[in-house]
Amino acid sequence: MSAPAPAQTFAFRNSYARLPERFFHRQPPAPAPAPRLLRVNAPLAGFLGLDAAALASPDGVAILAGQATPEGAEPLAMAYAGHQFGGWSPQLGDGRALLLGELEGADGRRYDLQLKGSGRTPYSRSGDGKAALGPVLREYIVSEAMHALGVPTTRALSAVATGEQVLRERPLPGAVLARISRGHVRVGTFQFFFAREDVDALRRLADYCLQRLHPDRDPGERPAEALLQAVIDAQADLIARWMSLGFIHGVMNTDNMSIAGETIDYGPCAFMEAYHPNTVYSSIDHHGRYAYANQPTIAQWNLARLAQSLLPLLGEDEQAAIDLAQAAVDRFPTLCQARRLARFATKLGLAAPEEGDLALVEDWLQALQAGGADFTLAHRALGALPDAVDLAAEAPLRALFASTDALDPWLARWRARLAAQDLPQADRQAMQRGANPAFIPRNHRVEEAIAAAEAGDLAPFERLVTVLERPFDDQPDAEDLSRPAAAHEAVTQTFCGT
Repeated sequence: MSAPAPAQTFAFRNSYARLPERFFHRQPPAPAPAPRLLRVNAPLAGFLGLDAAALASPDGVAILAGQATPEGAEPLAMAYAGHQFGGWSPQLGDGRALLLGELEGADGRRYDLQLKGSGRTPYSRSGDGKAALGPVLREYIVSEAMHALGVPTTRALSAVATGEQVLRERPLPGAVLARISRGHVRVGTFQFFFAREDVDALRRLADYCLQRLHPDRDPGERPAEALLQAVIDAQADLIARWMSLGFIHGVMNTDNMSIAGETIDYGPCAFMEAYHPNTVYSSIDHHGRYAYANQPTIAQWNLARLAQSLLPLLGEDEQAAIDLAQAAVDRFPTLCQARRLARFATKLGLAAPEEGDLALVEDWLQALQAGGADFTLAHRALGALPDAVDLAAEAPLRALFASTDALDPWLARWRARLAAQDLPQADRQAMQRGANPAFIPRNHRVEEAIAAAEAGDLAPFERLVTVLERPFDDQPDAEDLSRPAAAHEAVTQTFCGT
């Protein structure tokens, strides 16, 4: 007789649920008719003080699917508004997600546990509140890859099939994602209360976010200003990391910008293959608003909406508050550019950025564009080159370029720059290996894993997730997952899951 499955307890400490009721709507998740565990993230479970075996038991799966509510949970859908593709929506909110509660991680920080795809809420508008299997697996794959790549992000605790069909362009298998985040407050949350002229709610929300999400910041005399500066700093770092990896979020609406500084809401996201600054994958981004190169500008636009929402808290003198907010937002481009340069300098093997290095970075990217080279593989191959000219060693890099006309003069400049720094070749190569991944979630491989899972085969999904846990390691047995798509495999559009 087998031993009974261990019971899973959740040590919830719920702070968001202590805010006024107008911040959210309380309701239980919709039960799944036939939940089936697809994957539980055992390392993340351990980090949160959870038992992966207990989560994988029938009782644990019932909780992860929304069939059962664990003791101490206070399920709620968060209210927020937002600008979507520049158009104002006064009420959005969690239309297919519920915050169950908050758990303390091994680092002493508090983390939200949210179910995504848990059913209709008052914020669903015309949606069904459910999630299809494909978008759930996409978010699992990409968010966990981003974590392994060192990018602040929401994370995936589990994926569970619900046993029901959801109707999109066609009937699709349903699923629920258990998502972990340092906090799910968005720029749009502040916009929600600013639009309603609810200054008390703005003050409560700003104090809450500063204390929970940015506790290292001194609130000073103006906590709202401290919060704004903290979010600007966090977003500059985040966008720089995205740019350095060729990541394109795809839907940078203000309701998709996290106050915690994490990547959130993986809808039509993608990693660029052949480098082009205007690359767009999202099927709904018809005019390239959220193209790769536009992401810093859009981040600043979103931060300006946050600053606007905080104006009532920045001072009694309206013009003085506007000037303060404007000055804060105006420093973002320089800050983001500096952090982007620092990231790319490391990718190029430069120990510390110097004057002229920005031109070296930009000319490298232009060489990639001119040669049609794969962004990820070109950076990886560059890091393997010796300091001295060696045509045999350069062959793998050159093979990525349709034309090396722009590459050749750039390599000469790069080697001259390397010679000017006091860094041994082995150390420089190690630095580049740690900054330039061998593996990213390539669109065609993600879609391949989703298609197989929809047909009942989870092996490609498991293999992809496992390889992406070590993106900077050479993994010869997984070389096929490192290659860009062939012409017949290319995925040119990605889609939202709603």
